[in-house]
Amino acid sequence: MQPELERLGVHESVELVFPPSELADSLSELPVDVAVVGDDEIDSCDAVVTLEHRDAFLECEWVHSIQAGVDRFPFEEFEERGVLLTNSTGIHDRWVGETVASYLLAFARRLHRHVANQQERRWEQPEWDDGFTLPGSTACVVGTGTLGSGVAEVLGSLGVRITGVRRSGDPVEGFEEVYASENLLEAVADADFVIVTLPLTDATHHMFDAEVFDAMADDAYLVNVGRGSVVDESALIEALETESIAGAALDVFETEPLPEESPLWEMEEVIVSPHCAAFSEDYYRAVGDLVRENVDRAERGESFHNRVV
Repeated sequence: MQPELERLGVHESVELVFPPSELADSLSELPVDVAVVGDDEIDSCDAVVTLEHRDAFLECEWVHSIQAGVDRFPFEEFEERGVLLTNSTGIHDRWVGETVASYLLAFARRLHRHVANQQERRWEQPEWDDGFTLPGSTACVVGTGTLGSGVAEVLGSLGVRITGVRRSGDPVEGFEEVYASENLLEAVADADFVIVTLPLTDATHHMFDAEVFDAMADDAYLVNVGRGSVVDESALIEALETESIAGAALDVFETEPLPEESPLWEMEEVIVSPHCAAFSEDYYRAVGDLVRENVDRAERGESFHNRVV
């Protein structure tokens, strides 16, 4: 059943990524009323664009997530209530790919250490063999969907050999070799960088545990731009402390914000970013394009793009 749309709300929770008024203004030409709404105004909307979930959304006809990940939304309840859920898969691939490339370049050229030294006004050149270059290195991207493919495209242009891991192990364009998920330990063994782009599901929860870190080379780096709980954080911290792996770049965590007492903050070979790998000045425009397309599809009676539920 197609939703009948009269009022679309841009929920104030998107403020964590971009000003909600920017998106609302960009959608002002739609044939529906568009307004920024708070929690107390959700009941006046047929559709909502949001970052976070609210139980009141179950009274709407359509909810659009500005992220690709939708693990925060209760699928079963959406299905029971007949609420459409769409996501923003497809808009983040290049942005996240560039962020991942920046992590790898920082480790290779020791930029993270230079920035740390700068804060201490410390002039300290790296050891002669600390730095390296990316061409010829191997990155294993675990999750070969839209996000993983975007990462592969950017890293491939830097001369990095790209392998991947997916459930089936079937070939994917842009990946030199693809392993099945059951062969994860083999896949990560020879990689210089292991990059997680997976969504959080029952199957992926703590997929990266002590066994995986033991299988990685001791000079390899972990990068997580998927979901925090895909990685067993305590096992990762132990692997870093025992130098079982060389370091990590983390944009997502099991608890966000990352607690002040986490040892990850002070580890020299760890880069922490606050779940912002996809942030861009064009974010709201890209979300607007998806919303605009689905409003058009609703008018034409067509199925929604990026429909999850």
